[in-house]
Amino acid sequence: MTLWALKLEYHGAPFVGWQRQGELLSVQSVLEAAAARLNGNAPVASIVAGRTDAGVHAAGQVAQITLPDGFDATRVREALNFHMKPHPVVVIQAAAAPEGWNARFSAIRRSYRYRILNRRARPALGMGVVWHVPMMLDVGAMAEAAGLLLGHHDFTSFRAAACQAKSPMRTLDRLDVRRDGDIVEIEAEARSFLHHQVRNMAGTLRMVGDGSWPVQRVAQALAARNRSAAGPTAPPEGLCLMEVGYPVDPFGG
Repeated sequence: MTLWALKLEYHGAPFVGWQRQGELLSVQSVLEAAAARLNGNAPVASIVAGRTDAGVHAAGQVAQITLPDGFDATRVREALNFHMKPHPVVVIQAAAAPEGWNARFSAIRRSYRYRILNRRARPALGMGVVWHVPMMLDVGAMAEAAGLLLGHHDFTSFRAAACQAKSPMRTLDRLDVRRDGDIVEIEAEARSFLHHQVRNMAGTLRMVGDGSWPVQRVAQALAARNRSAAGPTAPPEGLCLMEVGYPVDPFGG
């Protein structure tokens, strides 16, 4: 048997999220059903770097599956993509994984991008992949507030009530805010994130951007260690898992 690393891209709208949930449509169930077709219709289990929520997208999700020997990387990619039709999920790259590699536990970095369409007109081309905020946002103030969240902190104020992580302590390595025309992008990078952490940070920064909060209130919210002290959870459609980093890149990049 060969352990395969898969780099995936998907549009999260039709899915209940990554994780299998009974008979509901999930990215995991689509991938595993396709993989079973390459395994004599026997079940194939997958492990993923980050379990995305319903409606959240991915440009560089990483998963692993085990298949019988004899496949090459091109055949694995093409066969999985064929069997995952017509669902909006594809394998971008497939590679035989290094010995001892694990899609989740070997990861040392995860990068997310949150995109806000900041204009009066609602999205047409961007429908389903951006958060539409019609009130003009002060990106400079948002970037200043984002800097207050960098480093190693107790992120209880920015974790979901249902978060199952044993500890709220996380190290946020990057939280950049920039504008490109009508698009405001928030880039977040850490070894790992708490459930809803990026969306809760985005919702909080939006409060600063529209003038509802002063910049320093973000530091106060962080120090409070109470979810009710931070801003609202931004909607899922603006969030995309961009990249997962490993000490040794299984895809050779």
